[in-house]
Amino acid sequence: MIFLTALPLFWIMISASRGGHWGAWMPSSISAFEGTCVSIPCRFDFPDELRPAVVHGVWYFNSPYPKNYPPVVFKSRTQVVHESFQGRSRLLGDLGLRNCTLLLSNLSPELGGKYYFRGDLGGYNQYTFSEHSVLDIINTPNIMVPPEVVAGTEVEVSCTVPDNCPELHPELSWRGHEGLGEPAVLGRLREDEGTWVQVSLLHFVPTREANGYRLGCQASFPNTTLQFEGYASLDVKYPPVIVEMNSSVEAIEGSHVSLLCGADSNPPPLLTWMRDGTVLREAVTESLSLELDEVTPAEDGVYACLAENAYGQDNRTVGLSVMYAPWKPTVNGTVVAVEGETVSILCSTQSNPDPILTIFKEKQILATVIYESELQLELPAVMPEDDGEYWCVAENQYGQRATAFNLSVEFAPVILLESHCAAARDTVQCLCVVKANPEPSVAFELPSRNVTVNETEREFVYSERNGLLLTSILTLRGQAQAPPRVTCSSHNLYGTKSLELPFQGTHRLMWAKIGPVGAVVAFAILIAIVCYITQTRRKKNVTESPSFSAGDDPPVLFSSDFRISGVPEKYESRELSTLE
Repeated sequence: MIFLTALPLFWIMISASRGGHWGAWMPSSISAFEGTCVSIPCRFDFPDELRPAVVHGVWYFNSPYPKNYPPVVFKSRTQVVHESFQGRSRLLGDLGLRNCTLLLSNLSPELGGKYYFRGDLGGYNQYTFSEHSVLDIINTPNIMVPPEVVAGTEVEVSCTVPDNCPELHPELSWRGHEGLGEPAVLGRLREDEGTWVQVSLLHFVPTREANGYRLGCQASFPNTTLQFEGYASLDVKYPPVIVEMNSSVEAIEGSHVSLLCGADSNPPPLLTWMRDGTVLREAVTESLSLELDEVTPAEDGVYACLAENAYGQDNRTVGLSVMYAPWKPTVNGTVVAVEGETVSILCSTQSNPDPILTIFKEKQILATVIYESELQLELPAVMPEDDGEYWCVAENQYGQRATAFNLSVEFAPVILLESHCAAARDTVQCLCVVKANPEPSVAFELPSRNVTVNETEREFVYSERNGLLLTSILTLRGQAQAPPRVTCSSHNLYGTKSLELPFQGTHRLMWAKIGPVGAVVAFAILIAIVCYITQTRRKKNVTESPSFSAGDDPPVLFSSDFRISGVPEKYESRELSTLE
């Protein structure tokens, strides 16, 4: 807005054009408050050769042509005016001095419109000027707010009201400016077309809280009841601030999770949900939720909400912790070791919260940790007794998982003390129990006869393995003389072990711990004893020579009707002569 305190431009132009042509100069628009008055400045000119004795003039409303019978606002010849202007209009200027300024009083809305002036110099020297002034009747002050108000940047807000009534001058005051600043009244100023205004300025630095604030200006006229108020809402632009967001979220695997982000900004922000740099959802809105259905451990992590507009940005993060049962433990480490070596076994899993990890062997706890995802089992010098099945168990409040693993301890053969021989009549049976890993070979040696029988000779040796134990049974028949010396020899890649098997009494049974067949073997021996006693009693009743006929079978340790379970019949009775 340009204000001039010098003479109006059209007064300068009128002075420069005197003695020229027909012409008039007035403001193209002028305004005034309802109920007050307005003075419409006006100057006109005519050719100097026209020297009228008296100059008259007429003001018309909304039309410049008399033939259209427009309402007469003022007429100097007759003082006859339209009823709307009776008592409301008079001429302030001197027509003889080419001043046609018009005063309108007691303004009402129907008087708003176009005003035309017609010069009357007498006779045919009458001229209606095309120039006109548009009168605007107002009832609110004009508050001017800059097109962009940014928080933190000083702004100037002005209140402007017309002051074109010589009889009443307005006074300005601000409403609702508390905390914004003190106003500065500039007073009465002339505009570039010769009209007058009253101006008051308000300087302040807005904050985001001032957005939407209603700022008012009041124009009052002293000694009257006339008061006019106008209001403007501040549209303060400011960057986003995230004001609503979840705190850390815990959810059980498979449940539904809703993450909410809300931001305050003007204009509304672009809200974006992100995770690890990947955009999950975005929209221009003040609040944006991220819905996660049936969450999995893979969705555990940190989620970021970014709010941004043209004036700045803000971001915040929220952690999502997905609670779930332990995964099946994994075992990484040595599962095969040589006796005496150090064994290290690592059991690990994943869960939330971290689990209790425990390693068992035969229901005995060997190692445990609480709220750890890894468990290390150290066996500094493994022994054969460490061989076997182990369990790693992981558990928390959401479930339990377990993994079995085997530790295989390899060692040289050990011939157990229960290994021995037993003789009954002409049958010798030798039991050799060997503990070894990997599985050893077993051979029976008869040094006095320079004979070796190994386990591959199924006609004489029956072998069965149970875990780390290998049980071999050698059966010899036709041993009428003293039983031979028998040595059991066992070998694997870690060494060889030999033991001369001790003989138990001639008529004693062979009791041995031979694994799962032991009980069956013992039972078979008991039956054989019964058979043996029966045959002995029969011999006492025979009067002939005690020698056996060619058609008779010699007595055996095992009855033909009772055999070792799992041992083929053809392996149970072979005479020693076949080995010699």
